[in-house]
Amino acid sequence: MTRIAAPQITHSRLHYVLPLLLLGTLPLLQGCVGIAVGAGAAAGVAAAEERGAKNAANDKGIQLAINERLFQKDLSLFGKVSVTVYEGRVLLTGVVQKQADRDEAERIAWEQGRAVEVINELVIAPSGNLIDSANDTWITSQLRFKLTGDSSVVDINYSIDTVNGTIYLLGLAQSEAELLRVTDHARTIQGVRRVVSHVLLKTDSRRRPV
Repeated sequence: MTRIAAPQITHSRLHYVLPLLLLGTLPLLQGCVGIAVGAGAAAGVAAAEERGAKNAANDKGIQLAINERLFQKDLSLFGKVSVTVYEGRVLLTGVVQKQADRDEAERIAWEQGRAVEVINELVIAPSGNLIDSANDTWITSQLRFKLTGDSSVVDINYSIDTVNGTIYLLGLAQSEAELLRVTDHARTIQGVRRVVSHVLLKTDSRRRPV
């Protein structure tokens, strides 16, 4: 009997799989104090962000909707595409095998109807070009540590994703000077090949109203 191998979902993508799996078990856990505490903590973090709690919740809804659609449409594609959302701006990162996959992921991102912008940073590479997930996770954690320790940076306003040594930044900067500090921190980390910023200044007219 021929066996069909299940699509591989990399470690760096597990945090997108888990919310979808938890949706089915959430009703069983509604009475759990731990979830209530976790939700309260998340709400507190969102309220402290420049984008505000309402936009943070809307962004999470957009992210989950895109991931759910990717999951339903093509499990293999879902495992390769990372979705980050900030004030309705959707950033797609990862490595796919062909242009059709890149186009399909972008189409799905627009399909849910609430995105104000879709930034497609998906890289097309042969199937043999694997992602070094462990190194990418290390780079992301190192940058987050540097930003958290820098009193001149409001680190909570930055989303970070790393793919094959390339750091992608999304979020809001208080000033050009702050953004420069963030990118300088990123460039000093060992193994970083380049830094791609899609960060807006908090005064940018393109921002979604809070």
